[in-house]
Amino acid sequence: MIDDLREEEIVNKVGGRFKLSTLIQKRMVALNAGGRPLVDTVSKDKMQIVIEEIKQNKIYLDTSANLRITGASPEAGGPLDFDPTDL
Repeated sequence: MIDDLREEEIVNKVGGRFKLSTLIQKRMVALNAGGRPLVDTVSKDKMQIVIEEIKQNKIYLDTSANLRITGASPEAGGPLDFDPTDL
């Protein structure tokens, strides 16, 4: 899992290490708040789920650094507008 984060491919895919860190953090918050995984995996490790979602282009950061889900996914509830102040 950690080896995946060291690969330049995943870093470049999201636009740099800071954006990768931000994307991971925001998606982890969403999963911890009850969001469903967007990839099929046997792993229950949320970090591994987030990494797979990034690798499969399921999630990204928009130009305002908001977490977005690629396409309309009924099980995920479509694009995620997550406000941490709602917790």
